[in-house]
Amino acid sequence: MKIEALSRRRYTPNPTPIQRLEKLSKHLGGPEIWIKRDDLTGLAGGGNKTRKLEFLVADALRQDADTLITVGAVQSNHCRLTLAAAAHEGLKCRLVLEQRVAGSYRKDASGNNFLFELLGAESITVVDGGTDLNAAMNAEAEKLKALG
Repeated sequence: MKIEALSRRRYTPNPTPIQRLEKLSKHLGGPEIWIKRDDLTGLAGGGNKTRKLEFLVADALRQDADTLITVGAVQSNHCRLTLAAAAHEGLKCRLVLEQRVAGSYRKDASGNNFLFELLGAESITVVDGGTDLNAAMNAEAEKLKALG
């Protein structure tokens, strides 16, 4: 299947630039170092995960979903960007966060945890490291179905 045949929501308005890191290249004394500027992709601080969300969210909208559910680590950039895409589309979003280090999740932490609240996460479920994340995500979906 060609990528052009897939439904897509555009969150990245333009191709992101590639920038030469002259000082780092000089410091290393040899190879030219270049960086892809995925911090400019558009949603909530950007990142390469924006590209996959263009397709995942389009698919959810095609299925008339009203809520996105996703999983990630307690400071997940993917979760942050999924929340931003949901907010952009007027969808609700639920997060399942894997606490890979026992006791590492703090609701009042800064960084992405703060942004999860700011971006309007409908719910945040924290599970222990090693949990079957697909099962945890499916459990969230079942909770939603039970609510109607």
